[in-house]
Amino acid sequence: MIQNYLEEIKTELRKGATEKNHPFRYFTLATVGLERVARLRTVVLRKFADDLNLIFYTDSRSKKMIHLQENKNVGLLFYNPQTLTQIRIEGVAKAVDDKEAKSKAWKNIDPKARKDYTTVSTPGTSLSGPDQLDYLEDADHFAIIEIIPFKIEYLQLKRPNHIRVNYSREGDKWEGEFIVP
Repeated sequence: MIQNYLEEIKTELRKGATEKNHPFRYFTLATVGLERVARLRTVVLRKFADDLNLIFYTDSRSKKMIHLQENKNVGLLFYNPQTLTQIRIEGVAKAVDDKEAKSKAWKNIDPKARKDYTTVSTPGTSLSGPDQLDYLEDADHFAIIEIIPFKIEYLQLKRPNHIRVNYSREGDKWEGEFIVP
């Protein structure tokens, strides 16, 4: 029975990566750099693999990239308001350096969305207005980040009893236990 929840997690995350309107499409990523302050931001789930690894894209000059160089441990939060289901993931982030994988991903990004990775200025730089943004013509700062989870927590709010399950990776296997909500 406890494995059923892990299968539900896989199914819903797979939908989040492939269905544009699924609540898990956008998730909260938490990083902690040398400042020792949690930094949270919303990112887009681009790919979900059977081994539970997740992929998102970012600008290689973003503050999150600096944080990931300082501390590769991350937290992810997914929430579905329709089913009152929350999934929290703890894992290790790594930049994907495979040029072929980056080229393939780049080709699959809508040309309008590619602009997000081609700004002349670094993300977070001050602007005099939103229309004052300049773009590179023949270059980009596109980066792929892969999250390798080591802990997953499932919580579903329901009556008469909420359900909360904690999964931990042991080698290639996931061990689960019910915990108090």
